[in-house]
Amino acid sequence: MDVHAEAGPPDRRAGGLGQRAVDGDGRAVGKRTGHPPIVAPGADVTPAASTTGVRLLRCAPMTAESAPELIRTATARGVTTLTLDSPGNRNALSRALMTQLLDALAEAADDDAVRTVVLAHTGPVFCSGADLAETAAAYAGTAEMPAAMLGDLLGAVWDFPKPTVARVGGAARAGGLGLIAATDIAVVAEDATFAFSEVRLGVVPAIISAPVLRRVAPRPAAELLLTGEVFDGLRAAEIGLATRAVPAAEVDEAVAEYTDALTCGGPIALGATKQLLRRPAGPTVRAELDDLTALSVAYFGSDEGREGVTAFKEKRPPAWTPED
Repeated sequence: MDVHAEAGPPDRRAGGLGQRAVDGDGRAVGKRTGHPPIVAPGADVTPAASTTGVRLLRCAPMTAESAPELIRTATARGVTTLTLDSPGNRNALSRALMTQLLDALAEAADDDAVRTVVLAHTGPVFCSGADLAETAAAYAGTAEMPAAMLGDLLGAVWDFPKPTVARVGGAARAGGLGLIAATDIAVVAEDATFAFSEVRLGVVPAIISAPVLRRVAPRPAAELLLTGEVFDGLRAAEIGLATRAVPAAEVDEAVAEYTDALTCGGPIALGATKQLLRRPAGPTVRAELDDLTALSVAYFGSDEGREGVTAFKEKRPPAWTPED
């Protein structure tokens, strides 16, 4: 697939997609809570609980007349794919799209049959960032600023209680890069283009910096956020924004490799491991080892842990393996 079709050549002066430069993510920065403790086996880990720190907001429903379907949902073998389907505006983060994506994430979090969520896209662009028309209307006083919703969306993806994978077969700019950074695993096309274009538009990549700076090392982050230069999928993987860069024709295969591997893991163990990856360092190594030893013992003694060990000894798939 030609990942640049319909998008036009990259505009290095603005870091944009053809003539449609993407705006920044707004000025309001939502306040996030600190890292929660890792949940012990048997604790309440529903999305509404405070143990995961997840804020999966259910937004007021929209009528068919007010908003078309911008997020398509498909589930197979424990993997739910949420596809951004607004190619007319290059999958910009409009309020309607973010509302529908937040709702879809909340439903996936509630569904025990869903083990992994993939964020995908239609058209040649994964996500072009903020919707410029809505941002302009907000500053004109005729619409609500979408920045707060972007913070909620990135937080919902970052804190999602199940593994998340970004399937990026095309370009991304500004807020779209924040969405990629918020996922656990990101597979990108080698020739896809990316840019933190905010500074070239006179705005600041404020909200997206929360997940981005947790993925990208300080030197490349300073280079790319300050210059707004365009870079490709290979560089995205090199700096940690993406997990893996592959030829465009192999993106779906690479994503499937990850989702197949993820569904082999115990659902509760995967959720706890996600929290472990986000756990702040303890005051001392000894204190941290004491806490983590207790956690390890608890999970080995859990129902899921016992089932996994038994299945391994009996050389059979564990009970949580999705059926074909």
